[in-house]
Parts: sequence; structure tokens; C-alpha cells
Amino acid sequence: METSALTLHNNLERQRYEAREGPEVVAFAEYRPVANAVMFIHTEVDQKREGQGIGSRLIRFALEDVRAKGQSAIPMCPFVAAFIQRHLEDYLELVHPAHRRIFGL
Repeated sequence: METSALTLHNNLERQRYEAREGPEVVAFAEYRPVANAVMFIHTEVDQKREGQGIGSRLIRFALEDVRAKGQSAIPMCPFVAAFIQRHLEDYLELVHPAHRRIFGL
């Protein structure tokens, strides 16, 4: 299935970044604000949409939003931590140096 029709946004009310296809939420990344950081706690992709890169697109969008706001990321969610690990050059600076070892970064 083509994923270019996705709409990515930050649902502030529900404290999660969402990927929508029309009205349907097909993926989300829950977070909690902590001081000047965003703690990512859980990411979920609709089972029918797994393996299509939607989760990666969503996390890239979320991390770019964190960067644009001058915040740091706390990747408690294993999916987010793994994404950062795969893209160290782009996102390592978003994780506070004191937290990098904790998340294997």
C-alpha cells in the first residue's frame, strides 16, 4: 500500500504523534513532556500496515518536531531508541549525553 497519503501530526491533547490515512490513525508514538524534553514511551503501528515504513516516517517526523522546538528526546520506547541507533548521525544530538549510554547510543 502506498504511504504517501499519510498525514503526520502532533496530537497535543492525547500526547502522541499520529500517522493518519484519512480519518484512520494507522500509527502513533505516545510521549510525555519532561522539562525541556520529550519522553517517548510507546510506538504502535496498525498490524495491517507493518513493514511499510510508516513507523519510521512517524518517528522521523516526531524527532524533527522535537529538534525544531529546541527540546531533547528520551527514547524509553525501544522502537524510538532503535530508530535513533540506525540514524545516529541525524538524531544522536537530540539525546542528552548523560542518557546515551542508558539507551545503548
